[in-house]
Formats: sequence, C-alpha cells, structure tokens
Amino acid sequence: MGYEHILVQKDGAVARLTINRPEARNSLNKLAWHELRMAVEELGRDDGVRVVVITGTGDKAFCAGNDIAGFLETGSWDIMNRNIQQTFNAIEDLPKPVIAAVNGVALGGGCELAMACDLRIAVGHAVFGQPEVKIGILPGAGGTQRLPQLIGVTRAKEMILTGEPVTAAEAERFGLVNQVVPAAELGEAVRETVEKILARAPLAVRL
Repeated sequence: MGYEHILVQKDGAVARLTINRPEARNSLNKLAWHELRMAVEELGRDDGVRVVVITGTGDKAFCAGNDIAGFLETGSWDIMNRNIQQTFNAIEDLPKPVIAAVNGVALGGGCELAMACDLRIAVGHAVFGQPEVKIGILPGAGGTQRLPQLIGVTRAKEMILTGEPVTAAEAERFGLVNQVVPAAELGEAVRETVEKILARAPLAVRL
C-alpha cells in the first residue's frame, strides 16, 4: 500500500517507517496520522516482519508533533486526539518490538510517539518535550500517562507543567531514552540493537 507522508521500507525481518514531511519538521497532519496507523497495522499482519523502526526524514526532526494549522481545520481537537491515541495504541499493541530512532526534535505528539515505542535511541542533538501548556492545552494523546511511567511522576510533572524541553543527555539520564549516540552513528546503533533482538527466539521477543 502506498502512502503520501509515510515511507515504508522492508529489509528482511526489519521494517522501517519514516515520517516524510521534512518541510514541516515531520509534524503530522490528519492524513499523516491516519497513514502511520495504517502502516503499523499492516506490519502487524506481516508475519515476515519481526522488528519495526520508526524515524523521521532528515537530521533535524524526528517529529515536531501535530500540524496545528491542519488540525484547526478539522474543527474538533478532541476527535483528533482520539485518532492520535488510536495510532499510539496500535504501536503499543503491535506484538513486535518497535524502536524509535530519534534523529532530531521530538516535541508534543512527536515525544508521545517516541514514548509509544518500546525502545528509544536518540542522537545527541535531539530534544524532547511536551510544550502543549504554552498554548493552553495538555498533552492529549497519552503524554500524561506514558511520561510518568518512563521517568517518574516528579520529572513528568515538571516537563508537562512548564512545557520546557530536555536535551537528549537529560532524557537518557531521566530514563526517557535508552541510548544517545552521535548523529553519524544512529543507523549503526539501531542496527546493533535490531540484530540483538533478531538473534533471540521469535516468541520470546513478541510483546
């Protein structure tokens, strides 16, 4: 199946989903969120795929969150949040390990997207944050639930209530990411982790 904003590449047992909206810092509009969910569900039905990697095009942004202008045109923020939550639930429910290769900014829905994955490997210049409070809303697609689970209630409240971002190094120290590597080494770091997973018994790493 072809998509407008999501690139799907398969290499043996590994599938790579790339958000392809570099002109918008890989922010996701209504169609892109829908396509991401469809791609994840499609891979869930593919018995040949054992590991999924999610990343963004370029070296500046993993995903800058929601395309706000596009969402305002829908007329219902609550409905769109439910659609986004369905995408994240599809990622969490995927019975295959999902790795976020965070190649840059991961803010708002982009941070929530990374948190919905099982593992997160980030470049040194990546930035994580939930800045929704700065426009008068709260993280509406799981951030208030997933963030405390990953980094603890105190740190999560600080990020959510202030809206201030954290660096990749801070995110690793907090437990938000598993590993931080130089940008040139991101692909190799992800490959090494994928190979370790693929070397294990298939049933043992089904989630």
